[in-house]
Amino acid sequence: MVIPFTALQANATTTAVGTLWTAPTTVGTYTVSLLTGNYTNSSGNKAMPDIDNLPPTLSGQITVSVVAASAGGSFSAAYSACQTSVNLAGLSSAALVNGIDSTYSMENGASWAIALKLRDGYNANLSSGNIVASATNGALLSWGTAGTVTATPLAGTGSTVVAYRTGELDALRISQPTAGAPLTTTVTITYNGATVCTKTVSIAGKVASLEVSNIQTQDLSLGTHTTDLDESGRITGQLFQVVAKDSAGNRVATSGLGTFSADSASLLAAGGVVQAASVAVSATAVSSSSKYSYSTGLYTCGAAAGSAKMKLKFTTTSTGEAITSPEFTLRCADNPYTYTASWDKASYVQGDIATLTVKFLDSKGNAANNVVSYGYSTIVAPMLTAVSATGAASVSDNAGVKTYTFTVGTSTGMTAGTYTSIIDFTGLTAVAAVKATPTYKLSTGGDTTSNADILKSIVALIASINKQIQALQKLILKR
Repeated sequence: MVIPFTALQANATTTAVGTLWTAPTTVGTYTVSLLTGNYTNSSGNKAMPDIDNLPPTLSGQITVSVVAASAGGSFSAAYSACQTSVNLAGLSSAALVNGIDSTYSMENGASWAIALKLRDGYNANLSSGNIVASATNGALLSWGTAGTVTATPLAGTGSTVVAYRTGELDALRISQPTAGAPLTTTVTITYNGATVCTKTVSIAGKVASLEVSNIQTQDLSLGTHTTDLDESGRITGQLFQVVAKDSAGNRVATSGLGTFSADSASLLAAGGVVQAASVAVSATAVSSSSKYSYSTGLYTCGAAAGSAKMKLKFTTTSTGEAITSPEFTLRCADNPYTYTASWDKASYVQGDIATLTVKFLDSKGNAANNVVSYGYSTIVAPMLTAVSATGAASVSDNAGVKTYTFTVGTSTGMTAGTYTSIIDFTGLTAVAAVKATPTYKLSTGGDTTSNADILKSIVALIASINKQIQALQKLILKR
């Protein structure tokens, strides 16, 4: 559709002009164009335009859609967004409220927030309406200041809150109803009865339990090995791990929350075998998949090998409340000095899995510590193929044991027979650390009966028959 200037519009002295356009009754998309200027007549002169002689210059153009019914003023999920957030200050514009939820895990005492923006079917702000938020499990809710999400709302007092506003930009705060108690809640937000979004969030509770695991055996008279790495690659010299949990079993990040200490009664009962225990690095994450969700511990041994029962305490700074772990065992021993080696079976069939177990002992015959490497090794096992790596410097488990796995047979086949393996840990220079030579028998899995075995069986059978004949003769003579 083209709208030319009328003569009146052309002679207008004002700078702004307008033309009323009435939408057609047929649904569709229309283009409205504005043409300006005088046209050139057949005489070559500029002339006033009219309906039959349109102006030559396109000065403006708009596209208009005509619909059967308006989508304005009604909530549209397509143009609206709702998301969980831990950083409302970072949501400085509506464009940043994009519906992508935070993956953060909330610690005890902190609050979640839900940021939202509401739009109609034409991506325009809605008129003011009733925006209602309700939460399960008693979570406390509160709305922030209308039209902004960058300011953190004040703490709420109820599980249902109502606001009359447009929802152009809004923030909802979610808090624990009981201090220190873990919370998982589902929050539903509606606008004039239409569901805007449903979000489920969790807040961890206070530390309710401690779990100690991955305990290593410490060297005598030492408290740490500064080159040791934990599972996440942190150089902590860790000798055990501690996971703190709330009453619902959620992991709790203890960093900045409180302090760890050794239970004094346990240290006293240790009799000097274990002289100190502490946590070097405190947990900073709560997700069980995170390598930073556990704390790393150290302990110091005396000069004599032995073991001691120990307990660990965690004290929350803000409340002074202390939680004590269940009893766990710490062991102290000297460095690897000698070793024994054995196979898990005396004989194998081709295709079997064979396990070699090496146990390292200190100079007093105790199972060695596993914070000092036993050094490099040479393992010769005829007709076996190594599965686990050998030769590299490593450490044993906390019982001084290291296992190696082999498959029975080689890429070129296998010959049945009895073989002697040679286990040599070259890094152990003690006189007692001689090569270990455990033996094993191999078979191909078919009939392995030898001629000697057959002859032996025949001789035994003949002897049995002779005995039966002799017995029968005696019986006949008696008659």
